Amino acid sequence: MPDPGVPRSVVVVGTGVAGATAALTLRTEGYDGRITLIGDEPHQPYRRPPLSKDVLTGGSAPERIRLRPPAAWRDQDIELLTGTSVTGFDASHVTLADGSRLGYDRLLLATGGRPRVLPHAAGIAGVHTLRTLDDAQALRADLEAAESLLVIGAGLVGLEVAASAHALGREVTVLEAADRPLERVLPTVLADAVTRLHGSRGIAIHTGVRLNALTRKGDTLVAEAADGGRWSAQVVLVAIGNEPQTRLAEEAGLQVSDGIVVDASGATSAPDVFAAGDVARYPDPLHGGSHRGEHWNHAQRHGAAVARAMLGHDAPYTEVPWCWTDQHQITLQMIGRPPESADLLVDGDPDGFDFTAVAHRDGTPVAAFAAGRPGDFRRLREGIGRLPAPS
Repeated sequence: MPDPGVPRSVVVVGTGVAGATAALTLRTEGYDGRITLIGDEPHQPYRRPPLSKDVLTGGSAPERIRLRPPAAWRDQDIELLTGTSVTGFDASHVTLADGSRLGYDRLLLATGGRPRVLPHAAGIAGVHTLRTLDDAQALRADLEAAESLLVIGAGLVGLEVAASAHALGREVTVLEAADRPLERVLPTVLADAVTRLHGSRGIAIHTGVRLNALTRKGDTLVAEAADGGRWSAQVVLVAIGNEPQTRLAEEAGLQVSDGIVVDASGATSAPDVFAAGDVARYPDPLHGGSHRGEHWNHAQRHGAAVARAMLGHDAPYTEVPWCWTDQHQITLQMIGRPPESADLLVDGDPDGFDFTAVAHRDGTPVAAFAAGRPGDFRRLREGIGRLPAPS
């Protein structure tokens, strides 16, 4: 007789790394029921980090960034439905765009995020966002025929694309609304070093820019700021962050607050419905409260942890997310989120990108950064990852 606590059928909505990893983890954990992995993109699951780097520069063909060879999904007996949209779900079924319904005992929402857009940039030819493989290929095609790129947003994606476009020989300008690049992820001294790195390559980064217009004039795109500043280029990338794709959860009545609210096991406010990856707002193991992560490693590890929880394992997610960025042949690694009041201890040379840096709050390490010292970063990551959860 089947174990009543083990689902007979699992549906995973989203073929990004969180959803794909969850499906594969179910199998490695011994689950032998039906698994259906559904994604609205036409492509098989792939790795997103290369999109702003190797895919954009032509260093990696699309087939080289697949998560698994096409036969792997069949070999794992995972039914993979690509190019398929889920339009809704109830307590036992998901509904697909063609009107068909698919039953489930457990449902995982791994719908990820979508790029934020500039309202005044909508529909203008040559203006891009970057989230999917199709986005990267469209941006690459326009860059091949252009001499200049304007990047709006100096976060990780924006600066990675700026570096890639520079490697292609394009003239690049970056506009940022905040007072400094990478304000959300790096302390000032390290963000300043990254700014100088781009400047040494001839990439101008303008901060404190409030755009109020983006127009096309012939073959040129013109951005205008509230203070009268003007910049022009043949191609524009808007990289001002992502927002979680929560429509399905909202329409089903799940608790949503800048992401689908989940507990430490990934369970949502609805029975047998879980969420993982970029779309999930989970208890923050380091700072307290809740957090929504948007990095590759977090989505991968969160997807695996939630898959185990879906099988009834006591597997709360307590990892501190970490990530990396590659810009101008420099790899910068980071873990945790430094509070504004944190004390930063730096060992080495930030401008030479040979350093480690640890941010402390009340004497406790809460974030770490490194460049050129992967071994040191591994040790720092393990130490911060073992911190007890805040009371």
